[in-house]
Amino acid sequence: MRDLAYLKLLAREYPSVKAASSEIINLKAICGLPKGTEYFFSDLHGEYEAFIYLLRSASGIIRDKIKETFGHIIPEEEQVELANLIYYPDRNMARLTQEGRNTEDWQRITMNRLVQICKEVSSKYTRSKVRKKMPKEFAYVIDELLHVDYNDENKRVYYGEIIRSIIDTQVTDKFIVALCELIQNLTVDSLHIIGDIFDRGPRADIIMNELMQFHDVDIQWGNHDISWMGAATGNAACVCNVLRIAISYNSFDVLEDGYGINLRPLSMFAARIYREDPCERFTPKILDQNIYDAVDPGLAAKMHKAIAILQLKVEGQIIKRHPGYKMDDRLLLEAIDYKKGTVRIQEKEYTMLDMCFPTIDPRNPLKMTKEEEELLHTLVLSFMHSDLLHKHIRFLYSHGALYKTINNNLLYHGCIPMRADGSFEDMICDGEALAGRKLMDYIGEQIHKAYFLDEEHPEKEHARDFMWYLWCGAKSPVFGKDRMTTFEHYFVEDRATHKELMNPYYQLSQKEEVCDRILEEFGLPKTGSHIINGHVPVKIKDGETPIKANGKLFVIDGGLSKAYQKHTGIAGYTLIYNSRHLALAEHKPFDPGQENSPKLSIVEKVKNRVMVAHTDKGVELRERIDDLTELVAAFRRGDVKEQAD
Repeated sequence: MRDLAYLKLLAREYPSVKAASSEIINLKAICGLPKGTEYFFSDLHGEYEAFIYLLRSASGIIRDKIKETFGHIIPEEEQVELANLIYYPDRNMARLTQEGRNTEDWQRITMNRLVQICKEVSSKYTRSKVRKKMPKEFAYVIDELLHVDYNDENKRVYYGEIIRSIIDTQVTDKFIVALCELIQNLTVDSLHIIGDIFDRGPRADIIMNELMQFHDVDIQWGNHDISWMGAATGNAACVCNVLRIAISYNSFDVLEDGYGINLRPLSMFAARIYREDPCERFTPKILDQNIYDAVDPGLAAKMHKAIAILQLKVEGQIIKRHPGYKMDDRLLLEAIDYKKGTVRIQEKEYTMLDMCFPTIDPRNPLKMTKEEEELLHTLVLSFMHSDLLHKHIRFLYSHGALYKTINNNLLYHGCIPMRADGSFEDMICDGEALAGRKLMDYIGEQIHKAYFLDEEHPEKEHARDFMWYLWCGAKSPVFGKDRMTTFEHYFVEDRATHKELMNPYYQLSQKEEVCDRILEEFGLPKTGSHIINGHVPVKIKDGETPIKANGKLFVIDGGLSKAYQKHTGIAGYTLIYNSRHLALAEHKPFDPGQENSPKLSIVEKVKNRVMVAHTDKGVELRERIDDLTELVAAFRRGDVKEQAD
């Protein structure tokens, strides 16, 4: 028998046999519905326009629904126009009005078509769930339109009167927008972001705003997310890293307009210190133009160099504080011969490409100047006091983790660190060697401590420094490489020094038996389970495929970021898991003036249609049904007293 105290608490929500029985019937009915469609995205990298398009278009699924419903009735150009209306209703309604095409005939036809699409995408949900997603002002009307019996002549007349009344009361535009947004909302049931929302692209803050409005989303942190989270804890190295990457990609809008980070002290410092230095090796990559905060490329190059040198100093100080990180080979400011103009890397000497270091004391290269200390303090405070940044970071914490298991899928961004022999790589954590799932859980705890512990707590500084290690440490599961060669890229011509060796995981995980071992480590069955991760762009132009290990592993970083597209040949993937199959959507480089529907291909069909009962949600519902069944029995035994309806 369930704990009596628990049943009494449950009775407050369901105070009678009738109420509890009604909920049992409702939950059993939900278990009999097809599972909702899950969408998996990875490595968004600030590409807000492309991501919002993919989210609103359900990565081409809405376009497919339009084709299935109207392909034999309306021409291709009208199908495309209907799809674009659904994706961006406000923008397209305004355009149609300006063009004089927003007529009563167009409104009547469009509302009918939207209702048909809405019926199609809502068919797998309960009526109550669909109603909850409807805008309150139109909920009753939409509900009536979705459930009209077209075989009943009276109902057809009733339907026509509703449409006519909407037009007569001049709320058509709002109603069409409401239908479009409902279709978007119903098509994507849940959203999984497999890491790296931030960096390279122009506006990660806009992506975060969009995610915070979504009804069901979870995030598996990537190394670029961890860097921003570390900056929000006050980690100076992470602050420098975030600024360096943003400046190097000309992403000033996300810093100043998005998060209100004051860059004036950095620009003034850089302009003065590097006044005579063209800083050519630090010229930013201009993939996107800033709208609100255009910075001269020459000044941006100086700012880039200033923050890069500051970062190398701060990182060196962290490495000195933590010999356990085993990163002494990264103390490259100390490996420079400032008289000869060379640097020693792995026992080999290389000529430096740039020796203009006005803020470095060769006798103590890691020591900051007084001006640098003041500048760094100002920059850290700017991150600590950004309200929007902390709103977004708290969302990353509340909706995120290093990994997630859901519906027999294991999600994580980078890797599970492994040795070459296929065993899990361990890390000494608080005196204990941890590997596999235990290591991931420990790291997750440290990430939380770094942000949520009080400043005075003795573990705070250790956890905060660890955030930087996760960005670039050899045993970090979100990094997955032996070293970060930032210094070499800036200062050494020999490209052999730029190479970062991938963790053995990336080769081993292409074997089915290795994926099975990882799935077992995280408590998932070998049969019917998958690993889904990103981090490493799939170069489709070189013949690579996102499907590995005989279908056990999906790597869905295909290059949504413009910075990667010349290497991958595409613009990323969406993995789509509905009740009948797994499908991959292969994206085109986003062009706001073109039709951008991705190429869809089914990659795995399920033997039997997956119902809610077969999902993790179904497990929760069955537990709830068991609780309510016991409550009904307790009511009938008199152990719990019924309340009057």
